[in-house]
Amino acid sequence: MADVEKLIHVLHRLVNGGHSVVVIEHDLDVIAEADWVIDLGPDGGNAGGRVVASAPPEDVVLLGTPTGLALKPVLARSAAKS
Repeated sequence: MADVEKLIHVLHRLVNGGHSVVVIEHDLDVIAEADWVIDLGPDGGNAGGRVVASAPPEDVVLLGTPTGLALKPVLARSAAKS
């Protein structure tokens, strides 16, 4: 978890410095920090590879994709800390 926190900090520093950052990631804590998520699916392998959502993390949750369903408690946890 400490490595993920360090990665998130570095990514925020890059963005705050005016850089664009594209990350391919499965860690929900990293996804929750994103400005925009491009969610591919609806499943893996031959049943995947299509864009099922393209939105901020909160909107991906509202769309109810598998990623959105997994992301919902992570965003709720983050909101509770704020």
